[in-house]
Amino acid sequence: MNPYIQSLRLRTLPLSVAGIILGSGLVYTSGSFSWPVCVLAVLTALSLQILSNLSNELGDAQKGTDTDQHGRAAYGLQAGTITEKQMKTMIVLFIGLCVLIGSVLVWTAFSGEDLIVNQKYEIIHSVCFLGLGLLAIIGAMTYTLGKHSYGYMGLGDLGVFVFFGLASTWGAYYLQTQTMTWEVFWCGIAIGLPCVGVLNLNNIRDMSHDLEHGKHTFAGLLGPLGARVYHYLLLFFCLLILILCGHYWVGLVVPVWAWHIRYVGMHTETLDKQMPVLMFSTLIVAILAVF
Repeated sequence: MNPYIQSLRLRTLPLSVAGIILGSGLVYTSGSFSWPVCVLAVLTALSLQILSNLSNELGDAQKGTDTDQHGRAAYGLQAGTITEKQMKTMIVLFIGLCVLIGSVLVWTAFSGEDLIVNQKYEIIHSVCFLGLGLLAIIGAMTYTLGKHSYGYMGLGDLGVFVFFGLASTWGAYYLQTQTMTWEVFWCGIAIGLPCVGVLNLNNIRDMSHDLEHGKHTFAGLLGPLGARVYHYLLLFFCLLILILCGHYWVGLVVPVWAWHIRYVGMHTETLDKQMPVLMFSTLIVAILAVF
């Protein structure tokens, strides 16, 4: 595979749009759906995810965390097929894409004919969402990149929950409706939980290696048993919240997650195989929750 394509980590992309799909799906059922805003939101989320992947690879490589890890693929910098300079160029490129697409998204969402009579409303909301976009870019880059990367301080789970769950779901809904509901509020929380689970699964797999290199993840703080119990609770409460909100179709994913939980409880070295299982099943949960 082309080393540049490999470093994009395409398998992670479905997870990045789960919240967008859920938020937009809830909009669709309310009759205020906007294809341009939805598509632009998806493209923004994909660009941010790729920026995060590239920045994480660079940050881990600079700290030596990615060296000699078993049970996972060696990406460009670790394999020596991409130089640090080339990786930085790719990061700058995707920062530009995030800014461009995100700006077009905000302009499209807040420049309709019904809003033009209230320019103050349009300006305030545009500035707020552009500010949130800037925070998302900073968050995507500083998970492992930099001296004070929050992923090395046990805060990665919180970052994923906020950006993949709350910001994605609430943002997609609000950009299309300029309103919020309690259902959307709880759905954003629910879909953020299995997104955190994906990161937790990654951290369980790399726990001993991360600790050796000074990377203190939340899973590392909990220990092998505690991190697994935490993982099970993330998936359980995701389904519980969505079912209590009346989205009963998500129950179809129970057999898959039951098998996944059993696998996680019995294995460590081969947990990388469960990454796509949890990512794609989370996307399916987001789709099922629309019905």
